[in-house]
Amino acid sequence: MTATAETSARTRGHGVRAEGVTKRYGRSLVVDDVHLDLPLGGVTALIGPNGAGKSTLLSIVGRLLGADAGRVSVAGLDVATTRGDELAKRLAVLRQDNHLDIRLTVRDLVTFGRYPHSKGRPTAEDLEHVERALAYLDLTELADRFLDQLSGGQRQRAFVAMVLCQDTDVILLDEPLNNLDLRHAVAMMGRLRDAARELGRTVVVVVHDLNVASCYADTIVAMRDGKVAACGTPAEIMRPDLLEEIYGLPVRVHELDGQLIATYYG
Repeated sequence: MTATAETSARTRGHGVRAEGVTKRYGRSLVVDDVHLDLPLGGVTALIGPNGAGKSTLLSIVGRLLGADAGRVSVAGLDVATTRGDELAKRLAVLRQDNHLDIRLTVRDLVTFGRYPHSKGRPTAEDLEHVERALAYLDLTELADRFLDQLSGGQRQRAFVAMVLCQDTDVILLDEPLNNLDLRHAVAMMGRLRDAARELGRTVVVVVHDLNVASCYADTIVAMRDGKVAACGTPAEIMRPDLLEEIYGLPVRVHELDGQLIATYYG
């Protein structure tokens, strides 16, 4: 299949669909009857204040948590009922807390991303995917270092490379910019956007920075109190009245070099 045909095939249909998704912890309603329909392809940013339900919703979509009600499908597959090995070929997830009890090199870690395809016996094709992911995240020179020899930002890039190496239709990333300095955060979002646009991936990312969402996302989902408060393009979401309602503080939005940038103050 050519790159153009592959992209066309991946961009048909639905990327992530949530229908009435609800999650409670005791009496606390953390995700409240969420409905979403994101097409295949593009970057979606989940934004909102702490406790809005962003990470919980992402975990439910990624089958790291079960929903109390509702249904989630990813690339046409029911998340709750699809076999794990089949789902892993269509969906990759990176959590906030990535801790390993074994000592691995960066290359070893990234190679784990091929496990759904290789079952632990990587082929020449799998190894090509590994090398491409290493290069994509600027990790080639660090490939033979152990993870405990890296900075926090370098480790974070290694985990993202592992997820990209899995070569799935949908990629879920919970705060992937943690521990990254400004240069690497910008590079990370640029590469995720390129992966979405050039390869037809659906990238769903939880971010705290409104301006990162505005500059790099095709779609922004704004959450508050477990609900989807708004969903739309950056132009539709980056409005002072809407952002003030979501975050509970005054917000100004400015246009700078064609981008909408928010400034906020207490």
